[in-house]
Amino acid sequence: MVDFIFTSIIWILALYGLFEIIKTIIHIHKYPAVSFNETSFIITVHNQENNIEYFLKLLIYKTLYYNFNIPEIIIVDLNSTDNTLNILNNFAKDFSFITILTLDEYRDILSISKQNAF
Repeated sequence: MVDFIFTSIIWILALYGLFEIIKTIIHIHKYPAVSFNETSFIITVHNQENNIEYFLKLLIYKTLYYNFNIPEIIIVDLNSTDNTLNILNNFAKDFSFITILTLDEYRDILSISKQNAF
């Protein structure tokens, strides 16, 4: 009886693994690599220490899983008073395509780019 239960569990796990492999193969063919050439994503945050880590992990996972060629993710901290900026800086150390800016730094960049546009 124990052998039957053990064998059944092994077969269920094997079928589940086969299902996941087939699902991944279909996904790769259905969703070809998307390219965001020279496109930066800008995300603004304010007092999100409870949510920002999960959000960034999910964003990075989706970016890598779907082969999005995103050259840069810019995260602008809108003068958070909690631990959000420290969490963001830790992510920026681990991932070279993430840039963290304060609100003042972002305003400076915008004013410089507006001056250069004219």
